[in-house]
Amino acid sequence: MPGLAVFEHRVERPDAVLVCVHGGLDRAGSFARLARRLESVDLVAYDRRGYQGSRGLGPSTIDQQVSDLEAIARRESSVAPVVLFGHSFGGVIALAAAARGPDLVSLAILFESPLPWILTRPSGRPEPTDDPEREAEAFFRRVMSDAAWERLSETERQARRLDGPALLSDLAVTRGPAPFDLATMSTPVVLVYGDGHLGAYYRSLARELAVCCPNVRTIEMAHTNHGAHLSRPGPLATLINQLIAERCASA
Repeated sequence: MPGLAVFEHRVERPDAVLVCVHGGLDRAGSFARLARRLESVDLVAYDRRGYQGSRGLGPSTIDQQVSDLEAIARRESSVAPVVLFGHSFGGVIALAAAARGPDLVSLAILFESPLPWILTRPSGRPEPTDDPEREAEAFFRRVMSDAAWERLSETERQARRLDGPALLSDLAVTRGPAPFDLATMSTPVVLVYGDGHLGAYYRSLARELAVCCPNVRTIEMAHTNHGAHLSRPGPLATLINQLIAERCASA
């Protein structure tokens, strides 16, 4: 995968390879806490096109994003069964890759991934502008908090602003047609969500999925917010280990 910045955490004789796909304004390094708690699983993460170490590749289409993930999954499939973990928008890419290459993916786990094609999330915020730096700052403040933005150094703030074009590209995907069909998905899918401020929406989404896509399993994590891989890596790792063990047992 020329040009992609990749983070790897390897173990001896892995039961699976967890390929992590980050969300908007995030980066591969944010999965390091999770990696240290997965004792029997290899973890591979990468900066998506337009973000951080892969910024030089520029923003890309959803097809390019899926192709990148497929290439990594294909490489890792020679090591152990591949499980995808998509955080937030990363789950959209994971689902599209699972739909396009079910032979490569054993399981897709999503954490609070936007699925507006199933249920639109109520929002009072205006439509994004075409100013990437402004939108990056606004997105960070909205998702993390104003206080978190103020704690960043100016260098860190500028790094987030430089990721703005990639963020706008991500947001455009969620306003377009669905890049997958959950109703016909053959790869097992698990949507995990917390009970934080987005909990009510994801409970409603879980009810919708039970009707239209009963092949998608949903799990609520208590005392958990959107950034679970950063704030609660231990409980999240325990759940991922459990899901992988169940999948390996049923395969």
